This record gives sequence, C-alpha cells and structure tokens, in this order.
Amino acid sequence: MSQIEHTMFREYDLRGRENEQELNADSALLIGKGYGTFLRRKGIEYSVLGHDNRRTSEVMHTAIKEGLISCGIHVIDIGLVTTPMMYWSQIFFHQKENLDTRGGVMVTASHNPVGWNGVKLADNYSSTLLTDDLQYIYQLILKDDFERGVGSVTTRNIFEAYGTDLINRVQIARPLKVVVNTGNGTAGAFAPTVLRRAGITVVEHLTDLDPTYPHYTPTPAEVEMMEDTGHIVVINGADAGVAIDADGDRLGITDEKGQIIWPDRFMILLSRQVLERQPGAKIVFDVKCSNALPEDILEHGGKPIMWKTGHSYIKAKLHEEQGALAGEMSGHIFFASGFYGFDDATFVALKLLEYVSKQNQPLSQIIAGTPYYVATPTYSVECRDTDGQKADIYKYKVVEELTRYFRSQGYKIIDINGVRVSFEDGSWGLVRASSNLPTLVIRFEAKSQERLDEVFKMFREQLDKYPGVSKEWRTA
Repeated sequence: MSQIEHTMFREYDLRGRENEQELNADSALLIGKGYGTFLRRKGIEYSVLGHDNRRTSEVMHTAIKEGLISCGIHVIDIGLVTTPMMYWSQIFFHQKENLDTRGGVMVTASHNPVGWNGVKLADNYSSTLLTDDLQYIYQLILKDDFERGVGSVTTRNIFEAYGTDLINRVQIARPLKVVVNTGNGTAGAFAPTVLRRAGITVVEHLTDLDPTYPHYTPTPAEVEMMEDTGHIVVINGADAGVAIDADGDRLGITDEKGQIIWPDRFMILLSRQVLERQPGAKIVFDVKCSNALPEDILEHGGKPIMWKTGHSYIKAKLHEEQGALAGEMSGHIFFASGFYGFDDATFVALKLLEYVSKQNQPLSQIIAGTPYYVATPTYSVECRDTDGQKADIYKYKVVEELTRYFRSQGYKIIDINGVRVSFEDGSWGLVRASSNLPTLVIRFEAKSQERLDEVFKMFREQLDKYPGVSKEWRTA
C-alpha cells in the first residue's frame, strides 16, 4: 500500500509543499502511475507532459514521466513550457498528427509562493480534472492499483508553432510600447518574443527565469506585482503594462499612467470586442467580478452568466453554455471565440492590445468610458485548513455558517461558490474558501466609499468571531 499526502488532492489540481512528506520524486512517480492508470482505463494512450521553472519541477517531471511509461502511456515531452502551451500542444498534436492526446500533465504550482509545487492533469483537450477524478487517482495510489505496460517518450519543441498560431489570430493596428512583467516566472521565456513578433515594442521586466522569485510571487492578482508593473510603465512611457503569472495563464493589465485595471474591468473591453464580432454571445464570469461587467455585457447585447470561481469550473461552464468568452477576477481569461477556450495570458494580452490599437484614445481614457463601482481588491485571509483530522473542513464550515447567518437576516444570497450577499442598493460582499490554500477569499463592492466601508465592517464583525480566521487581511 503506497502512502501519499491526501491534502494535496484539491478541487481541480494537486498542490503541495516541496518536501519529503508531500511533493518529491517518490510522490511524483506515484502520481504518474495513478494518472497513467486513469488514462489507460479511459482508453487514452497518449499524454503531453510539460513543466514550469520551479526548483523541483524537472525532478517531478522526470518521475511522472517514468510513472506514465510504466503504465503503457506514450509520452510527448515538451519540456519547459507555460500551462497554456501544454493545453495548446494537446490540441496541436491531435489536429496535426491525429494523436489521441487527451492526456496532459503540467508540473506547476501556478501562482503559489516559493516552496510549493503541483500538478495539473487533463482527460480531454485543455480540460483539467476535477475533484471526483482526482480522488479516484488518490485511491488508485493508496491501493497500488496500477496498469502495467511499455510506454515510450518523444521529445518535441512546440514554441515556434505555438507562437505563430497566436500571432496569426491578431492584428495590431498601430504601434504600441508595452511593459511585459513575468515576475521571473516561466512566461518570461516565451511571452516577450511572441508580443514582439506581433509588432509590439516590448520593455522586458523581470523576465529572466529565477525559481526563487526574489522580488515577489508572480501573480497579477496581487497588488505588489501590479504596482511594480505600473511603475515601470510610467518610467518607460509605455502604452500599457502586461503582468503574467508564474505559469502563464493569468493576466494583469495597467494603463499608460501605471494605474491597475483589474480583470473584471478589462474584461468589459474584451466582451465588447467579442460582441462586435458575435452579437448576442454568452459571456461567463466568476462571483468575484464587479456588477459593472454584466451591466456592460447586457448593454452591448450579450448574455452574462455568473459562475463559481476556479479556472476548471469557469472553463467547463464556458463550454457547457457554448459561450464566446469567460473570465474570473484572478486573471484567468478564456477565449472560445477565435481561440480554443482555454486560459492563455499571452493570447489574451494580444487580444486586448489589438483592441487598444484600434482606438484613438489611450487606455486610461478607454477604460474611463466603462461602468465603474467602488470596490476593494481581493483579500486573502488565512483560515485553518482542517477540523481535527479532516482536511479542508474548517474553511468551508466558516462559509456555510456565514451563509446561514446572512440568509437569516433576509439578504439575497448567491451560493454557487461561497456566499455572495447582495444588498438592495447594489452593493455586495463575497466570502469563499480557496480551493488550493488554507485561506478565505473576500471582496466587496458598492456605489460609494462610505457604503463600501459599511459593508466591509459588517463582514469583518462576523468573521472576527471565528478563532480559526486570521485578523490580518492582506490583498490576494
């Protein structure tokens, strides 16, 4: 009977610490065997395999490859790539070489800080596994219930074909100068080159690969990376700033004044772009997004659909609804219109810059013409991850109790993902449990700062009653 830490198997991927108890070569080998068995029993014999630039990613990549081969899986090893490049390659090898590459593995901890690593697993083209399948793989590992076979390895470099595909899907109408900040993450090896080839003048910032992330964790959902990006934009007189997270699937944007444009605001521009080409299209967004987004989608003839946070959930909802665009506040944006429906920060940056290049105004003026509410950034608040021996129980318990409380007060509740409490004046507050960290994710919005402060205080008073919830709220 094999042993592997159960808490690593989360809602839609695997995340764990880089140590002897959680993620290492031994546990990665077991993950490879478990996933290889999962694929074989679904009749899938091919899997793409890539990794990011984290300290342990190459070691885990090698071990997972060994596990897959031992199950009879034919591995297409694409080496160091971003997560969207892995998704793209699944589709590429299927369309161009007629291979059943529904299997896909990406060794990455995405936006998690130094000391973490993880694995994203697919069972369809660019579609990642969710909870039930991940738990099934966990049970296979516990029981040593593995398929046996003789697989193979083919090494491929897909960057040239990938970059060409992205560039052919956009047209930059006028010269633009753009700062590209990848925070020393994997995207630094690829994104600047693609944007340059599209005709954009690129100012590189922190694009050298360094798994220690010496400046900050590369995640555009956090103010630190975005403020730094904006600062470099102003210094260089650039037209915009592009910030990309550690594995290349989240995007952040600043205008030419260095001001942050959060994803639910720049999604308004992307929605307008899509609706010009595809009137009446469905656009999916997560529960953390501003009311301004669905209002603008409706105004421009689209159909807004609110859904639960999580890249896998948003992606699945997009395909279920046959929508044209989807996105969430964290910066995962999915184009199904004119692309493949997965989240690729480099492609989304190109599409946004394409939109800007066709306007006669700077980005700050373009965004000023969109609806606006006063909102907080997204807060990340530490919350005990376990209740006794059961993982991930306490943080969900807190959310459930908050839901009951606000419902008992007669407020309108949206509980598709955590609890979003809506008030009659249009203000709202959201609390949800993070799927991959022991934290609560919190955000508020209102039509005035005074009302925003009132909503903040109301939620703060309730959350302070829980001993397992930190009193320190930091921006996520």
